[in-house]
Amino acid sequence: MSTWTRVAGVDEIPPGGRLSVEIDDVPALLLRDDHGYHCIEDLCTHDGQPLTNGEFANGCITCPRHGAKFDVTTGAPKCMPATEPVRVFPVEQRPDGVYVADA
Repeated sequence: MSTWTRVAGVDEIPPGGRLSVEIDDVPALLLRDDHGYHCIEDLCTHDGQPLTNGEFANGCITCPRHGAKFDVTTGAPKCMPATEPVRVFPVEQRPDGVYVADA
């Protein structure tokens, strides 16, 4: 059973912004774009580099080390050198904040 955790206020992150969070002791990034909020594990599956400072545009985040891109909605790798998806966490926007589930 999933546990939902409030990680941010609704207006805390501007569109195009991000916030580092932990979900069940896993470093994660809460991202916001024009489609809403997304939460992914903060770890490139290619070499373990944090994605924290990677470019976030057009629904993808780019690893700042080798340029691997990941779809923030599905976690799917969009270009080499990554071949494995990044973990994605369920997100809900509620009146009192943004919540992320650990499963």
